[in-house]
Amino acid sequence: MRTAALRRRKRAGYSIAMVAACPFPGNFGSAASIREMSDTLSDMGHNVHIVTYPTGQEEIRVRRAKVHRTAPFRQERNAKVGPSSEKFLRDFQLLWLLCRVIRREHIDIIHAHNYEGALIGIMAKWLTRRPLLYNAVNLMADELAGYRFIRPAWLAHGLARGLDWFTPIFPNHITAVSPELQTWLIDQGVPAAKVDLVPAGIEPELFDHPEPEKFRQRYQLNGHQVVMYTGVLDAYQRIDYLLRAFAVALREKPDALLLIVSAVVSAAHEKEHRQLAAELGISRSIIWISPHTLKDLPSYLALADVCVVPRPECPGHPIKLLNYMLAGKPIVSFAGGAKGVRHLHDAFVVPNRDCEALGRGIVTLLNDRRLAADLGANARATVLANFDWRHICAKIERIYDRLLEASESTRTQTEIAAPAAPKG
Repeated sequence: MRTAALRRRKRAGYSIAMVAACPFPGNFGSAASIREMSDTLSDMGHNVHIVTYPTGQEEIRVRRAKVHRTAPFRQERNAKVGPSSEKFLRDFQLLWLLCRVIRREHIDIIHAHNYEGALIGIMAKWLTRRPLLYNAVNLMADELAGYRFIRPAWLAHGLARGLDWFTPIFPNHITAVSPELQTWLIDQGVPAAKVDLVPAGIEPELFDHPEPEKFRQRYQLNGHQVVMYTGVLDAYQRIDYLLRAFAVALREKPDALLLIVSAVVSAAHEKEHRQLAAELGISRSIIWISPHTLKDLPSYLALADVCVVPRPECPGHPIKLLNYMLAGKPIVSFAGGAKGVRHLHDAFVVPNRDCEALGRGIVTLLNDRRLAADLGANARATVLANFDWRHICAKIERIYDRLLEASESTRTQTEIAAPAAPKG
């Protein structure tokens, strides 16, 4: 009887509370993934409720999911990525709102993203007794100190290790976006049956209509080969490695240009990176672009002759890598960031932290255009075959099935074990 009831609920669509503890929608990794996942699950017939902060980017459209905010919407074109003092109050407001949405919308499952979302989701699970699915996309040990919010650095590292240990204990189930992250969680004692590999995905139509010529003329790129990085400039992204590798490439390709294209303005980080570029003597060969809209990202990527992933320590899945692949661009990457690709099949992969090798990889693909074209074509084929949100969300739906079956089974056992109320 319980199984039949679950089948009826699935036909009507599960009610899902997506916890997005970030500016939403936004033109950066986590916010983009949450929006695209929610849109796809909504297209599959589920009732998705995104619970989030007041801020976001108005020009990015959420198709069908319902967005619930802790306060009236406020446009924020330059979202701050990472922790901040003002987020603490927002997170308590987010927990209160999440519990209200769970009860009002008869939510079946809490689906929380990133560490803040997971911690809020854990508290909501305790308060509402709904099952919690945690989407793990990173480790705090790799990122928290790089935000430079918590000082000194040793304190940030200690807190990060504590969060990495504490957070995975309480969700009913965890999805990890990379094999490395899945292995790490299991090695830390999380039962293997509790962790599924579910990568980040792409919407295949995103890059269908690029318009690169407007930017080619604006930045006077004619006659130059273009090396490109897209993403935030925080320390953990290792823009310093990118600059050192590009300095290597310039020895052989002096007319090449490096475009560093970021969706958000980060003046402090950019100033630091510009100083290193000046020390390396490569400032005149770099164009810094920020911010940009999601609509313009395909047009920027269409300009690139080579795209680079300069992050060596990356337990998660770089969204920029998926974007490069969907754009059909040849990619040079450190091994740590090369998720789901193979050397000389759909990317040029070099040893971690070897800036000389990263630079030589850039030169190889700028010189060998046949190899570059083959890698780019294979990269696009790989991402369409393995990272389409429609396939990924089918797997997420099966996890929802299992969570609700387990929840119903637990409820049934509790009812059976409960003593009957005395009569009279």
